Amino acid sequence: MRYSILPALALLTGAVNAHFHLNYPEPRGPFVGANEPNFCGGYTEVTSNRTTFPLEGGFFRIQQGHPNWAAAVYISTEQNPNSFDAFNGTIGEQYARYWAKADTPGQFCVPLDLSSTNITGVRDGANVTIQIAVTGGDGNLYQCADLTLSSNFTFTKELNDTCTNTTASTSTSSGSTPSPTSGALGTAQQIGSYTSLLLALGGVALATL
Repeated sequence: MRYSILPALALLTGAVNAHFHLNYPEPRGPFVGANEPNFCGGYTEVTSNRTTFPLEGGFFRIQQGHPNWAAAVYISTEQNPNSFDAFNGTIGEQYARYWAKADTPGQFCVPLDLSSTNITGVRDGANVTIQIAVTGGDGNLYQCADLTLSSNFTFTKELNDTCTNTTASTSTSSGSTPSPTSGALGTAQQIGSYTSLLLALGGVALATL
């Protein structure tokens, strides 16, 4: 079943026609804008060359082309997840990260701690797939990345240095692996009003960054 974007998010979208790029971890295939409204951006089969990804203290990095957008991450422990249903658990969608939001376009680095999901099968050495869902001015868009989880993974300096947030007016760098309190998407000022809106409407709470 295709994911249903929260009604509250529709209030935040604009009319700009732009897509997002998943820059890290490596997506299933080359970017094809016309396919992003489809499951995994049009790539239904798992890749053989999985990205080694930290079980805890990780991040994902996207390039976003329009303002007033939100992103969430779903996770599947199936070996070849090839439909939206593969990312559902017994009580609905399996979130690896709830909705995070920013008001401006640009490049964003968002913390992703998979060890905190408490989902069966998310463990050291496991093969999993994450699906990043983005809502904005051009509807619901999707990209997937096939991962092998590692409890001993250490980011190289080169990769760690890519974890920056760059908007039309600001640029910040984490300088270290991002955490819920440093170096990642947004600030309290950026997300506070959005959190209040979701709570007021009874929607899913926005994860604290």
